[in-house]
Amino acid sequence: MSVDLSQFIPSFLEESFEGLELMESGLLNLQPGDNETIHSIFRAAHSIKGGAGTFGFDSVTDFTHLVETLLDEMRDGRREVTNADTEILLESVDCMRLLIEAARDESDYDTEKVAQTSSRLAQTLGNEQLTSDENVSVDKVGSESATGFNIKFVPEHSLAKTGNDPLFLFSALAELGSLTIHANTNELPALMDIDAQELYLSWQLTLIGEVDEEEVKEIFEWVEDECLLELTPIDNKLPQEKTENEPTFQQENTTAPAIDETTPQIQESQIAAANPKSADEKATVSKTKAKTEVGSIRVGVDKVDSLINLVGELVITQSMLSELGNDFVMEKVERLNSGLEQLLQNTKELQESVMRIRMLPISFAFSRFPRLVHDLAVKTGKAMELVIKGEQTELDKTVMEQIGDPLVHLVRNAADHGIEASDIRVAQGKPEKGTISLDAYHQGGNIVIEINDDGAGINRESVLAKAVDKGLIDANATLTDSQVYDLLFEPGFSTAAEITDISGRGVGMDVVKRNIQALGGRIQVESTLGKGSTFKVNLPLTLAILDGQLVKVGSETYIIPLIAIVESLQIDNKLINRVSGDMVLYRLRDDNVPVLPIYQLFDLETECIEIDNALLVVVEADGQKVGLMVDDLLAQQQVVIKSLKDNYQQVAGISGATILGDGSVAMILDIPGMISMALEKAQYAQKFKNGGDSVKAEVCI
Repeated sequence: MSVDLSQFIPSFLEESFEGLELMESGLLNLQPGDNETIHSIFRAAHSIKGGAGTFGFDSVTDFTHLVETLLDEMRDGRREVTNADTEILLESVDCMRLLIEAARDESDYDTEKVAQTSSRLAQTLGNEQLTSDENVSVDKVGSESATGFNIKFVPEHSLAKTGNDPLFLFSALAELGSLTIHANTNELPALMDIDAQELYLSWQLTLIGEVDEEEVKEIFEWVEDECLLELTPIDNKLPQEKTENEPTFQQENTTAPAIDETTPQIQESQIAAANPKSADEKATVSKTKAKTEVGSIRVGVDKVDSLINLVGELVITQSMLSELGNDFVMEKVERLNSGLEQLLQNTKELQESVMRIRMLPISFAFSRFPRLVHDLAVKTGKAMELVIKGEQTELDKTVMEQIGDPLVHLVRNAADHGIEASDIRVAQGKPEKGTISLDAYHQGGNIVIEINDDGAGINRESVLAKAVDKGLIDANATLTDSQVYDLLFEPGFSTAAEITDISGRGVGMDVVKRNIQALGGRIQVESTLGKGSTFKVNLPLTLAILDGQLVKVGSETYIIPLIAIVESLQIDNKLINRVSGDMVLYRLRDDNVPVLPIYQLFDLETECIEIDNALLVVVEADGQKVGLMVDDLLAQQQVVIKSLKDNYQQVAGISGATILGDGSVAMILDIPGMISMALEKAQYAQKFKNGGDSVKAEVCI
């Protein structure tokens, strides 16, 4: 019975991605003479290569071999750390990520990118290369090609009992040249069946160097009667020059042979030919790879212990209630009420504990940005640095996964159109190096992520002029700064003089806003011309539970997210202002707030159709305040969100649903969606475009 290695693939993939992050972080901070960091990067690459070889991810093994060789020269002091080497290693990390993702998803990868990077690595190592204008290849020792042997070494199981250790043999081989070792574990039995005195492994060795066959055989002389030994000379031609009649070395291992150090790029045909393992074994691994798409999360032991303790408390409470149910008499009512209160408390604590399991430090989302800013600095030629704060602030895993792309777009905008060139900054009295900062913190039960830059800021007048030119606003409009900056999120809106392939301030910003709103969040912009800009993203901590205000409209109960509510009030008739059409405005201190009767939007029957007798819930979204007219305010409570799209279909003005304590279903209002519905229904935008009184200009955008 052999060990099913495929069960360990998910762990390998998770550890490999962590290793890639470690390599990338180390390379970004690598300084000459920092041997500890180089060793750390090398160990990560070595672990990835070893694991990939074990599971048959041949392309990962072969590519990482070149990366490992370059890092090995650095850690041994044979090569100095240069910016050029750091850049090629960062590019190599990208390729390793592509290869591992392709292995995980059973998908194709960018073979051209991998081949080009592999060629650059080989060139950096001084290996043999074939240029476009040369047909003669020269390797690092100056000969036309390297020589060596592929060695198949299959010892008998009893080899170790005779006092022979394969490690001594490999050590002797390594003195003859460059040695690459791949272990074959096909005959490894189950753990319970292993005999500690038996040897179950076999090896595939690749020896590169000027060495004679007799020298190799001499090393194996002491064990030649206790093993199967096959030596195959390595072809001294480049892979492109091989003919169909030339033999290709075959191996029994599940992994491909190591890449020849004289080969400038990975040859997929060679890998396939050198790996003729049975289709059944590969099918087993492939099925497992497909299963690894299921997400995973690492949880601290303290959180697990807390959960176990709470479950224990819940079991005790359940037992107490069950005992009270036996031969129940009225004298037990007080104990019953006490037990129910304890059950309520246990349930609440259990809910909070489970939610904490899904919470991860936002550093998982922020970790990509040091590399991003580094690459943008190289591409734009600008001097800039990234400052990260609040990286231990926790956020729901689902929210974190979906906020990544919007944050990337905002950071790219800051680097491309926010930060100025160094000469311009110096002329303005600013530091030569621009600063982009990411900050995360909790505020009022939500999480706020700020993206700041100390760049040029947003030109308010340019934004207004562009909006008038595109017909988004009237030339005589009077808008607040918040309303002006909200125009940046209109589809296709941009004030950039030149649109680059990195970003264009405004291009795609509508998608950023839409994605943030889909998470139940909002985005605000603050800017000072010449000083910089701040994009503030406000998000709920989780998408599973919502803090809401229950309201009554007719016979229906709706839930308004607390995050959107500004205040609730009884309508004062003196502050009502009826303007042209059906529009009703309510004077709220310095604002004129449009009133939206919910019963009209959803065609409900209710006795409270007069605004004089209604309650007003003032909500805010996208910088626009509106008042929702409701019949009554009920309780505030946390509700579990159920998706309408998954269980029914998407409904305009509704973001989801929940089940209340009495078993009834209540709809959760989508505040931005309701505002859009009301604007379309009342044709606010058209009225504003055609002019109108100053009151409408204040409240419509």
